[in-house]
Amino acid sequence: MKEPIINTLDSRALPLNVGGFMINVLKSNEASKGFEIFHMAGPEGKGPGPHFHPWDEAFYVLQGQVKCGVDDVETIATQGDFIYVPANTTHWFKFMESGGEMISMTSHGNASKMFQAFENEVNWESPNKSELVKLAAKFGQIVL
Repeated sequence: MKEPIINTLDSRALPLNVGGFMINVLKSNEASKGFEIFHMAGPEGKGPGPHFHPWDEAFYVLQGQVKCGVDDVETIATQGDFIYVPANTTHWFKFMESGGEMISMTSHGNASKMFQAFENEVNWESPNKSELVKLAAKFGQIVL
């Protein structure tokens, strides 16, 4: 039986630094047994490059502008915009001028574990791209 979770600002873990933007794990796959929820915030120019993974992902923009691409479609998402990315679909995003903030939701998957590994094992000041690609692949994410 799933247990309810109340995740207050005071009780949640510190955000993870993933490539210069912050990811706060609100609900992990282990806690939910099927989906994950994240709060993401970052300054201009930060965000992941093209990649895909075996889990669905969706983004809901809370503030700012986020330039993103899904396969061959590019857009600038603003407050209130929702983007759904099916599993194994190439996508990317970058926070635009003045940064941005959004909620990300994933289906079953390893995103929270991967983000924690990125925080612990990647030197974001001078990342080793080949090591980053290998680390992502351990969790099923393919970096292009």
